[in-house]
Amino acid sequence: MSLNVLAGSPTGRPHHRSSFPSALHLPPVLVLVLALAWALVPSSAQASPHSSVSAAVTLGDSFISGEAGRWQGNSPDPTLCRHGTDRACTLDATTGLIPSYDTSSVYLGESDADGCHRSDVSEVITAALPVDERINIACSGAVTANIFRASQGGEVYKTEASQADQLAPIAAAKNVKLVVLSIGGNDLGFSSIITACLEAYATRLGTCNAAQQATVDAAMPAARAGVGKAIDEIRAVMAEAGYSSGSYRLVLQSYPSPVPRAAENRYPEQDDTRLLVGGCPFYDADLDWARDSLVPQISSNLKSVADAKGVQFMSLQDAFQGREACATASSQVLTFPTGSTSEWARFLDLGVQGVKEESLHPNRYGQRAFGDCLGLLQTTLKTRDFACRNTPGLGPDQMQLTRIY
Repeated sequence: MSLNVLAGSPTGRPHHRSSFPSALHLPPVLVLVLALAWALVPSSAQASPHSSVSAAVTLGDSFISGEAGRWQGNSPDPTLCRHGTDRACTLDATTGLIPSYDTSSVYLGESDADGCHRSDVSEVITAALPVDERINIACSGAVTANIFRASQGGEVYKTEASQADQLAPIAAAKNVKLVVLSIGGNDLGFSSIITACLEAYATRLGTCNAAQQATVDAAMPAARAGVGKAIDEIRAVMAEAGYSSGSYRLVLQSYPSPVPRAAENRYPEQDDTRLLVGGCPFYDADLDWARDSLVPQISSNLKSVADAKGVQFMSLQDAFQGREACATASSQVLTFPTGSTSEWARFLDLGVQGVKEESLHPNRYGQRAFGDCLGLLQTTLKTRDFACRNTPGLGPDQMQLTRIY
């Protein structure tokens, strides 16, 4: 059984009945006075603004802002349009050989310049949602403090106000039906973990997982608290704008693994192709740790926060199974990209083709997969949690939800 996210009356506004005394027993002037007074009294039934424009909003970090949305698959060819994987590339119309690259065509608005990288294929844009507007205020690199309102310790990031403060005018002007949050990974030091494990492999000095696991364990309590506060801050903003807790859907989502298990890696551990071609330069033991320990640990902790706060949780830890960078079930692009065979995570790129910040993030296919998951989720009961994963051999528009009990 599933429920549409647009609850309430056909207009999107909650139903309520008037409790006026009967006009048959009161003078006309008094009836008018009572009517005006009733219109000015806040009602719990009036759960959201009376805007006719419904909206869905995403907040958080790079995995939901759309970082790496520029790419559709990975190509070993760094020239021209990289076998069609570079969506920011156009070739000279006369010669067909001179490329130009316009990342602002992919990363929308000011997000290309400030590095928030909100892509044109981000989750909220590609999802099948019954709303009029889709608004993405997430920013690549954000931590939980960048979600909080400034009055509650929130911090400006990349010249932008905190995301809760950005949400406030949206909530006041629109009829927000869905809010989705992806946050916590950067509080745990996602980029520093990648850097440490890359350096360990490149220098052949031994695996990184033991040291990085200790770092994650030490950072987890503060990260959990930050995610919990971020949820509280979003709720506070919505309440101030006139929403009741049941008038909109609030979803916390987790993260997928951008790299496969060692046994599912196309490139041998000691082979230079793992670094130079595959873009997944990590020891086997570190790949297994990332895929089967770190990502599930983060997902489990996020779910526990969601459960404690009473918000819906969507697990993405298995969403990229077989679609990771270097996965044996996928391949790099040598002719043209396709969502059914190409990788869904950007490989590690140290600036040879694009920018290094895009590395190991969901590409266009990965973002579309997230969007398909969200479209499926919005048809479910808000009180139930789900895991989303892909269908082997099919594209990102064929994701599947499984109930988490």
